[in-house]
Amino acid sequence: MNSQLLLKWYEENKRDLPWRGINDPYKIWISEVILQQTRVAQGMPYYLAFVQEFPTVFDLAKATEQKVLKLWEGLGYYSRALHLLSTAKTVVKKYKGVFPEDFDELRKLKGVGDYTAAAIASFCFNKPVAVVDGNVYRVLARLFAISTPINSLKGKKEFAALAQQLLDKKNAGTYNQAIMEFGALYCTPALPDCPACIFYNVCQSGPANTALEYPQKNGGKKNTVRYFEYFILLQDDHTFVEKRTKKDIWKNLYQFPLLEYNQKPESMVLFKDLNTKILHKKDSHFKVIKRSAYKKHKLSHQTIFARFTYMRIPGTIVLQYKHVRLNDLHQNPFPVLIANEIKTMDDRLKK
Repeated sequence: MNSQLLLKWYEENKRDLPWRGINDPYKIWISEVILQQTRVAQGMPYYLAFVQEFPTVFDLAKATEQKVLKLWEGLGYYSRALHLLSTAKTVVKKYKGVFPEDFDELRKLKGVGDYTAAAIASFCFNKPVAVVDGNVYRVLARLFAISTPINSLKGKKEFAALAQQLLDKKNAGTYNQAIMEFGALYCTPALPDCPACIFYNVCQSGPANTALEYPQKNGGKKNTVRYFEYFILLQDDHTFVEKRTKKDIWKNLYQFPLLEYNQKPESMVLFKDLNTKILHKKDSHFKVIKRSAYKKHKLSHQTIFARFTYMRIPGTIVLQYKHVRLNDLHQNPFPVLIANEIKTMDDRLKK
């Protein structure tokens, strides 16, 4: 693989992105964490919002968890946001606000794996450490027709060693960005234009018309189906929310009182559980105002069917939830599933 050919392609085709052409490890770190499991078009507004709200690592270290989660709302994989806050505090306290240059030292930071550490070390300090993300896996798997599953321990070691072997060590930062960009823009998951590829003559899958067979993966986890029944309980101009604290999806985000099932519940069961598990009454008087249809929400290895039931309850009922004015709901960080429902609340309550 000719690195000079790749670097030339990169210079002529690279996208103009706000974190390109800078060597600020703080901003590179923010961009790389946001772009994990996220498309550039989706992640860019979040990046811009973050660096505007928290221009330096010192600003982020002083932020509240609620503020960080609110800025992250809708991006998913919320543990990334919590790791950002934790790591910012570590960098300020342990490193006086200066990110370490060494790969192994960067790896010690919470939420910083091999890829992110390599990106910071090479992009900012030109350290000769290869990055291996999904785009790099795809490019290398196709170029060398490697059938080792990329999600196996053997595959991770094999691809990491190959990437390091091919790395242009004098131009490590630019080379790493170039090979990722090549995978993102040219050697794409679907319909790559192999005959026009700059590496067609040396590629082991393009001429054989087998590019779409690579990279290969072992079978994934079984998909879990969950039914979430949310209750928007109204007392005058207030409602109730709670913070998710268990080790599960959306930890530390807020939600309306919830009943969860592994299959669609019967109405009789649902309202019996509402009385005993949420209202803690044997037979409460309440009025159902509206009930949404089930909304399908896909996560990795999970499918959630969520429904929202709007109810008015007497002011005499005291619940062990956070009491919030309807107009102040937006101040709390919610999963995007709930945040989208909140945007429609006024319309639902008017009907």
